[in-house]
Amino acid sequence: MYLCGHKYRNMSKSLLFLPDISGFTEFVQNTEVEHSHHVISELLELIINANILDMKVAEVEGDAVFFYREGELPSREQLLAQAEEMFTAFYSHLKLLEQNRICPCNACSSAPKLDLKIIVHVGDVEFITIQGNNKPFGKEVIEAHRIMKNSVDSKNYLLISESGAQAFELPVDHPSQLFDFERSEEEVDGRPFPYFWAQLDRNKLKLREFPAARFMDPQGPANLRLGVDLNISQQKLIPFVTDFGNRHLWNEGVDSYEFNQHEITRFGSEHVCIVNGKHLNVVSVTAPPESDEVVYGELNETIPFTDEVLVLFRLFHVSENTSKMIVDVHFSFNSKLKKMIFLPLLKSKLGKSLKRSMELLELALNSNAIGPKAKKPEVIPQASAS
Repeated sequence: MYLCGHKYRNMSKSLLFLPDISGFTEFVQNTEVEHSHHVISELLELIINANILDMKVAEVEGDAVFFYREGELPSREQLLAQAEEMFTAFYSHLKLLEQNRICPCNACSSAPKLDLKIIVHVGDVEFITIQGNNKPFGKEVIEAHRIMKNSVDSKNYLLISESGAQAFELPVDHPSQLFDFERSEEEVDGRPFPYFWAQLDRNKLKLREFPAARFMDPQGPANLRLGVDLNISQQKLIPFVTDFGNRHLWNEGVDSYEFNQHEITRFGSEHVCIVNGKHLNVVSVTAPPESDEVVYGELNETIPFTDEVLVLFRLFHVSENTSKMIVDVHFSFNSKLKKMIFLPLLKSKLGKSLKRSMELLELALNSNAIGPKAKKPEVIPQASAS
């Protein structure tokens, strides 16, 4: 059947599955645009990756993903397992964002307050084919979207339409450790729409383990230290310094950077520096802070002739519009002979590179209109490190 140039297929019994991020509108409106987009992008991606029922994605709808599955429906146990998997993935990621966060912006700090609700509906769904892609279409699709706006007094829950519960042979008193259903009803397009819903107790989820922030505690003073006073707030400086996408603006000698462009840098994030064709693997770490500072570090265990190289960016708050950045570099060697031969060479070479980076950082900040002109870098006197 064709209508207005589009092809329609006959109706078939289908599962409609819509996970929706609660608090999305307020989050986007009241936080920094760039990082709020990164956070939502990460969450939507993991929701899609948590699809264990082999459902198809009809649309990504800003704060929700519209899944569907034609033909044979999954079992009741499979459906509830899918919901649990999605909740687990979502809240595990929020815990990761909370514990390994570096950026102090409102988007990053408020992301753990987001919630997830899942809407499930089953019905005879029509399909429209547009440019070779099947799209669910018709009354059941409209109902599934309308019921997302309901009177449930919760932000994290599983809602299953009564027709869906009947299709899955799910009684309202179904015994479940995670979902305790109750029956309710809304009016949709002038008709009653009954459903079962269960508020999620996040404490009952078995959240996934993730690597904690790696704390480095260098013994003794840094082998190399460079500092600069900047006319930019600490809050704006942190995301600029930790964003690998900015590195080419103020680091010379690196051919390119490989990193996850959809991820906000956090402790445990990894990236690769390619220098003269060599791949140097770097992981984001931290160290004990000194007074009013944020410590962001990068650990590299692939630099030739060294056991590891630790670079610590110490970012100090000075005033509302000024900050100070001190860069400490610690070299570690697996033999005294290597240390005696290569430490002086590395200190000399990297020292020049760091001074140039501070000059380029000033230019990069100015060109991005992040702050007024900064002072030129200065060498910070310190005790000699052998």
